[in-house]
Amino acid sequence: MKVENSLYPNHDQMKGFFDNEDDGKPIYMVNLLKYRDKAEYKDGRETSLTGREAYRLYAEVFEKYLIDLGGEITFVSEVSRLTIGKVENLWDSIAIAKWPSKKIMGESMNPNEPHILEAYQHRSAGLEGQLNIETKELKSIL
Repeated sequence: MKVENSLYPNHDQMKGFFDNEDDGKPIYMVNLLKYRDKAEYKDGRETSLTGREAYRLYAEVFEKYLIDLGGEITFVSEVSRLTIGKVENLWDSIAIAKWPSKKIMGESMNPNEPHILEAYQHRSAGLEGQLNIETKELKSIL
């Protein structure tokens, strides 16, 4: 299995997201986050921020935005170690975001609010890459 972190979804991933019907139920996005050692802003500004610190600036704004949409961050954790399997580089953190529905998440992908757009620069500066996994809640593992 090849693992490739990215900052943004590719065309096929976006098409797959919007092609699948929304059943109106919540979806959970599992975010496996890998931070840059030092934040790198696209405008070339000098900064003393680490990637984690820059991402935190984004996350503070994003969490409020998600709550306003009816969602929440349900879980956040540091990655300690890999217990089973093998990957070349382990992620730094995991966050699970609960969205009220796929439709609401899709509509939020192009926000008009300037403070949200401003926050995205910190996300890009702080993240080396991530995996974003769309999931739906099951009542049983069986």
